Amino acid sequence: MALQKNLLVCKNLLICAPIECGSVEETLASMDKAKAEGADIVELRLGSMSFSHISQLQNLINQRTLPTILSLRVNESTNGGKVDSISKNTGLQVLRVALQLDVEFVEIDYEVASDIIMIENDKPSNSQIIVSSYVNGERPSRERLGNLIACMQSTGADVVKLIVEVNYITEVAPILQMLTHSQVPLIATAVGSRGLISQLLAPKFGGFLVYGCLKSQTIPGIPTLLSLKQVYKLDHVNPWTKIFGLVSNPVSHSKSPLLHNYALRHIGYNGIYVPLLVDNLKEFFRTYESMDFAGFSVGIPHKEAAVACCDEVHPLAKSIGAVNTIVRRPTDGKLVGYNTDCMACITAIEDALREREVENGGISHSSPIAGKIFVLVGAGGAGRALAFGAKERGARVVVFNRKFERAKALAAAVSGEALPYECLDSYCPEDGMILANASAIGMEPHTDRSPVPKEALRAYKLVFDAVYTPRITRLLREAEEVGAIVVSGVEMFIRQALGQFKLFTGGPAPEDIMRKLVQEQF
Repeated sequence: MALQKNLLVCKNLLICAPIECGSVEETLASMDKAKAEGADIVELRLGSMSFSHISQLQNLINQRTLPTILSLRVNESTNGGKVDSISKNTGLQVLRVALQLDVEFVEIDYEVASDIIMIENDKPSNSQIIVSSYVNGERPSRERLGNLIACMQSTGADVVKLIVEVNYITEVAPILQMLTHSQVPLIATAVGSRGLISQLLAPKFGGFLVYGCLKSQTIPGIPTLLSLKQVYKLDHVNPWTKIFGLVSNPVSHSKSPLLHNYALRHIGYNGIYVPLLVDNLKEFFRTYESMDFAGFSVGIPHKEAAVACCDEVHPLAKSIGAVNTIVRRPTDGKLVGYNTDCMACITAIEDALREREVENGGISHSSPIAGKIFVLVGAGGAGRALAFGAKERGARVVVFNRKFERAKALAAAVSGEALPYECLDSYCPEDGMILANASAIGMEPHTDRSPVPKEALRAYKLVFDAVYTPRITRLLREAEEVGAIVVSGVEMFIRQALGQFKLFTGGPAPEDIMRKLVQEQF
């Protein structure tokens, strides 16, 4: 396969699929899958067991269907991340063959990069050398990474590659800075789930390529090829793109990136919405203080802690004591906190009750939850939004939470009642109550769980579940089976997202389009 153009001067971001080499047939099959899923180039990772004879490698290179990076793992290297390796002599033999066959890129460890000089004169014009280094141990700093890049560049590398082990998302920041300031094409990968943004934000900060894995693979910190093409559409990301994201832990379950990225593209807004796996909220906001980071959704377990991280808090969010949306004000960079959960969940519950009233021939001008017992499971950020919303509508709030002290504190804030969690199953002072689950019980992957047994659900007129993955939880399924009105967390998700989108962009959200997407994809 001959390269049609020099990839180093290609202005478009390259999407690369990493492939562990097996047999020639298996490797070619994986390459075809990668091409079908949107890869522009593949990285073939050669280990000690890849091929029994050099002729097999020659056959693979000659039959390749995509431009290729041939990644050599030499066991003389101290690279802690490359454990399946080949000998130095074998590596040099493979390197010569690869260059003779005009492979687009050959990657070799920095520790043995000086040996490239021996064969530099034999290098065909279309072959480029990537010098890579694995960085682990102490926390990566801008100075340390900058010095390492300079040393790797001095070897004569055409492209420099950093594989950096990170423990926290804040450690990705100096990696993004290196992408912006590097004088040589740079590939940077932060290893692990907290390093995902090193790939998703690479095109904004000047990365040479990003990695995407096959849909059949799971590689922490590496998005799938399909998500890169269909959800994030990185070919539209540029230095002026605004960054939005969901600050949560866990975060991988969220559908927010799918919804917000689609809506941003629909209205022509230059933004990208990414998942942000955050452990320490204050440290995160101290680190990512650039105006480029324009807005954040806040999820479990950070909604209450987010209040203290904001420079200003909207009165509703302040009274609730929980923030689910933060916007960086363009005029001064201040972080302003809001809560769109409250009205989203309460109006979803009210609309479902009013719809049933209309079906039964009755219409009420007051809130249909006024005067009703509102049983709330969970006293976190979402629970607080539900409790304050229910109180404002005149409901009698009863709070259950595994940590009873948190239940009592929330109940006191809304003039409600707190009861021990173990009393939830038998609690039935009257029929026609409302049940709202604001805990994570029933969320994927634990879809077999429910906060309330099926028989106990007969006392409730309506059951709401803030969990939206899956769309129909066990709680909702069993509630519907005993005759209750059910409201999925998907409806709350849509409504709070509509409010967030308006705060993020300053304009109305494309509600019809967003609802259609949810119907099709959720």
